[in-house]
Amino acid sequence: MHQTDRRHGKRDARRAGAVALLLAGAVALTACSAGGSGSDGTRDVSSGKRQGQGPSGGGQPAPDAVPPGTGRPAAPGGGGADGAAEAKPEAPDYLSTFALDVDTASYGYARRTLGDGRLPAPGEIRPEEFVNSFRQGYERPKGSGFTVNVDGARMGGGKAGGGGSGASDWSLIRVGLATEAAPKAAERPPAALTFVIDVSGSMAEPGRLDLVRSSLEILTDELRDDDSLSLVTFSDEAETRLPMTRLQGNRNRIKDVVEELRPAQSTNVGAGITLGYEEAVEGHREGATNRVVLLSDALANTGDTEAESILEKIDSARREHGITLFGVGVGSEYGDAFMEQLTNKGDGNTTYIGDEEQARKVFVDQLPAHLEIRARDAKAQVAFDRKTVKQFRLVGYENRKVADDDFRDDGVDGGEVGPGHTVTALYAVRLREGASGRVAEATVRWLDPETREAREETGTVRTGSLEEPLWGGAGDRLQVAAVAAYFADHLRGGDLPGAPGLGELASRAADLAEATEDGSVRKLATAIGQADRLKGGAGRGDGPEPDEGEIG
Repeated sequence: MHQTDRRHGKRDARRAGAVALLLAGAVALTACSAGGSGSDGTRDVSSGKRQGQGPSGGGQPAPDAVPPGTGRPAAPGGGGADGAAEAKPEAPDYLSTFALDVDTASYGYARRTLGDGRLPAPGEIRPEEFVNSFRQGYERPKGSGFTVNVDGARMGGGKAGGGGSGASDWSLIRVGLATEAAPKAAERPPAALTFVIDVSGSMAEPGRLDLVRSSLEILTDELRDDDSLSLVTFSDEAETRLPMTRLQGNRNRIKDVVEELRPAQSTNVGAGITLGYEEAVEGHREGATNRVVLLSDALANTGDTEAESILEKIDSARREHGITLFGVGVGSEYGDAFMEQLTNKGDGNTTYIGDEEQARKVFVDQLPAHLEIRARDAKAQVAFDRKTVKQFRLVGYENRKVADDDFRDDGVDGGEVGPGHTVTALYAVRLREGASGRVAEATVRWLDPETREAREETGTVRTGSLEEPLWGGAGDRLQVAAVAAYFADHLRGGDLPGAPGLGELASRAADLAEATEDGSVRKLATAIGQADRLKGGAGRGDGPEPDEGEIG
């Protein structure tokens, strides 16, 4: 995952040479224009430096678009067109690069917290997980890989009005990625699941271990006869309650073990995960989906409490056997950041369940998506055209950002995505006055989970696709995504351009719930209303804006 010193040396040498050529060209241009008026030489980006680039700098703009669904092979180094050296050099596009994320725990836990009459802590709010909690209706590929859907709308103005202050020259761009629909239960590969269950004292609170038990009973009925599962529990120490066992003929035995689970003492998550992976390796099945599922409030207080060192202990099991980690959070007090660190670095994802309805959604409706992996180390890179774009901001994904140079470095960790998943990234984009043409090109790159071959897909959006006003003009699903993003931004005290007040957001969510007939959007409206009341209906003003490039 780290570049070698030799590679750094070569890259530094290339950059030094490029700087020398640019300086020489600047001197020549100055000498040629010294005696004439010509243009005034004014440039929107006077330094020519790419704003918001990754920490290693550099990077390559996304390639030309290809028809969706082709999943073309990708050259490891990204490649370039023949004759590029002879072409007139142009300033690189603004780039934004991030690892894909299908987590939804931040939104689920925020809803639980608001329902308890408390505002969630700003640090627990990840806007991308709010947005990814809702259906988007993207076109899906017919086979492996992704479709790339890019659209958007103007944030303010238009007959619909609204949109908060300072939004008249801003647009919202939606980059939507979708995998093929999840297979029917009978069509998926068999699963070998190791459940690592928190039975510490904190799990005695209603809505924790009791919810875990009912979730496991639901799952036991849902799994197929050829699936297998094992059960590991942990409090101050870890214990195997059930070795890897086929479901066929053993459902009652499994339910009996689950029913016997009772809360004990402190929370040694490290011991639980370590033993869980040992059991997963022992019960590993070729041709099956092998996964560890952690069910916990993630309030680690005993033993190893650092995610990085816990994962180091089970690193070989993860890499050699391809065993991934799925985190399911519970409880009114929940170690959200700790759980996210474990699953992000454990090649998995996390969700949160607050009641039996949510448990059924996770363990029944969404089961194939949580079990299988269709894309490994998936990353997205969005190249904004500086001729049309003045400023841009990625909404969320702060802890998933990737250096621009590392987009096509397949040794750099990305995100894992299953079947039936969608990933949405929203950008606030300020167009240049009178802009016309290409606005952005979005590319997703991933590794095939079986062959490890790198593949890419690309989608593009132009100014003509951004003419409709967001509120009342754009599609319902884009508006739902916008409401979720603005809601998250309010909760963490952000300053997205044109943010409506919480009261207006709640009203829009209620209208969208009627239009979409979607119960999850109705729950969003309820959560926003709860937040508005807890905040006393207070709004906020727009903050100062930088002049160019990516807004940090």
